[in-house]
Amino acid sequence: MKRLILSLAVLSVTCINAQKKEIANAVKAVDSGDLATANSEISKAEGIFGDKTYLLEPSLLEQYYYAKGFSLLKSGKNTEGAEYLAKIATLGTEPIFTGKDTDKNKVYFVGKEASEKFGNGISLKQEKYSPSLSEKLRNAINPQLQAASTAATTNYNNKKYDVAGEKFAETYYLFKAAGQDNKNYLYYAGVAYAQTQDQKAKGIAILNELIKSNYTGEETNYTAKNKKTGTVENLDKNAYDLYQKMKDGSDYSDFKIEKTPSKQEELYEILASLLFDQQKFEEAAAISDDGLKKFPNNKTLSQIQGNSYFKTGKTGEFVANLKAQLAKNPGDKVNWYNLGVLQLKDPAMQNDAETSLKKALEIDPNFENALQNMVYLYMGDDGKTVDEYNKLRKSGKIDAANKIMEERRARFSKAIPYAEKYNAIKPDDKDMVSILKGLYMTTQNTAKYNEFKAKEAAMK
Repeated sequence: MKRLILSLAVLSVTCINAQKKEIANAVKAVDSGDLATANSEISKAEGIFGDKTYLLEPSLLEQYYYAKGFSLLKSGKNTEGAEYLAKIATLGTEPIFTGKDTDKNKVYFVGKEASEKFGNGISLKQEKYSPSLSEKLRNAINPQLQAASTAATTNYNNKKYDVAGEKFAETYYLFKAAGQDNKNYLYYAGVAYAQTQDQKAKGIAILNELIKSNYTGEETNYTAKNKKTGTVENLDKNAYDLYQKMKDGSDYSDFKIEKTPSKQEELYEILASLLFDQQKFEEAAAISDDGLKKFPNNKTLSQIQGNSYFKTGKTGEFVANLKAQLAKNPGDKVNWYNLGVLQLKDPAMQNDAETSLKKALEIDPNFENALQNMVYLYMGDDGKTVDEYNKLRKSGKIDAANKIMEERRARFSKAIPYAEKYNAIKPDDKDMVSILKGLYMTTQNTAKYNEFKAKEAAMK
């Protein structure tokens, strides 16, 4: 048994040494522009550790990211390559959790999330790592960064949103690789993808990631006027503080600090709208609900939430949503109308439906849909009414039957003004002409009945 353990230990050391050699060779090859050799060496190393990058010590992992990232960049896979290079910066900002797994392999988990996912049950020690290739990396990617940023803006302005999305994402990861985690570029990528025909899924993934990271998009800008040129320049905070302290000896004046508005509310709106547009109604409702907890007066999120509830058959939640919106904005005719339509479906809520639809018509007397539904509300289930009348007549209950017809005429009389208003707005609607003919016949308005009978005949 001891010999077996020793053999495994020797094998482990041999694998580690092989990885170091192959990754080092890949770094040299990519720096010299020999992509074939770089890709070959990277493949050999990946064949050993697979997807278990946590088996690589941070310095070796940094070299792997460097070689992998530049090999992809130089092969034209810009965004993917930039994403690998950005991982180098993460090595310097996230804590490294080290320990040994059950096979006695040394492990290095980058960040708390990775340690919890892969290091469950392992005794871990927290360490820090400072990347050694950062300066070299910044110098190498600067031309690519400038090109990507320019291409992103140009393509967005030209409404080439698929290219713009990719270039904004590339810009974000290159900036991150250079040490600046400016998620605004990732936000711009998500917004661009959201406007494409066939890459909306990328937009959803990016915007979801931003919400999970509690992104706000707020930025603090430090500016001052250059005394020599008269132009206002952006400064980093350290330079701003230094020049401001110099006072008369400084080359700058008119120091200002400005904070840009948060983009978080807009982010929730865009993602919720995008999810609803893609018929992901459950997710749209969840994002809207999350957003409304932070921005309770946001009308767009309330509407998307309500519509999502409706699409998923959650009528109770939809009604509650409408009532909540109407409490904040009682002048919303559409919400009064929607509430009335839902109440119409419940026989016990006909009076509530009448009230809601009348509210909609108070706001807009020419609201066609509300006028139609007021007609249907007063007419009720007329087939059922006629059947009940005939049944009572056949059984000899004449008084009861006549009472039903009287109530029917009274309801139809209430419906007529709404039907006439609708007909005045849409005189070519054949269905409403036919309904009016029937209403006039029932209410014994012979002149109007004949008029609309003629209209109906002329439309056929």
